[in-house]
Amino acid sequence: MARFYPASSRIIDGEDLKMKDSYQIVLRPIITEKSTHLKEQNREVCFEVAKKASKTEIKKAVEHLFKVKVESVRTQHKTGKWRKVGRNQGKTKDWKKAYVKLKEGEKMIEYFEAV
Repeated sequence: MARFYPASSRIIDGEDLKMKDSYQIVLRPIITEKSTHLKEQNREVCFEVAKKASKTEIKKAVEHLFKVKVESVRTQHKTGKWRKVGRNQGKTKDWKKAYVKLKEGEKMIEYFEAV
């Protein structure tokens, strides 16, 4: 018996191919002057995430990893830059950035608690 799925879903052989592991979605925190300012002022945290991760997957992953409630997620696609080293030329990788805003009353995510 054949099953029909919407064109937007990623299902092959009856298996849903959405990313499931939170550690594969949230790769690392991004710590810059801008991200620390947003963390203090707007309760937003910045992460590098998997390129194919959706906003809902990012939200569920952050809630699972850090045990907090997420209000909203904004994403950006960052293109790699061309770099030269001597005669050689190459391109850095493309990546995706996510700004995650926490709900009011939630504890802030701390990266370096022992510092």
